Amino acid sequence: MIEVRYFANIREAMGLSQEQFPAQTITTVATLLEALMHKHGEKAHAVLAATKVLMAVNQEVASLSTAVSDGDEVAFFPPVTGG
Repeated sequence: MIEVRYFANIREAMGLSQEQFPAQTITTVATLLEALMHKHGEKAHAVLAATKVLMAVNQEVASLSTAVSDGDEVAFFPPVTGG
């Protein structure tokens, strides 16, 4: 299983802070995103398809092409701003 975590406004839009997703067909962050959008429909597409969504695999910044495998944690979060 892949542990998926959502933070801030993404968590609010998805209606959950985390979920587990079967790893059988997941090879990259991109394939995980596609599967999540298929599972959750429009609400996931609206927030996860945004170009400013940041991703991390096992707490390291990731891109769409980053490999994902069974036991990994993948997090989605908005850009961090501050001052």
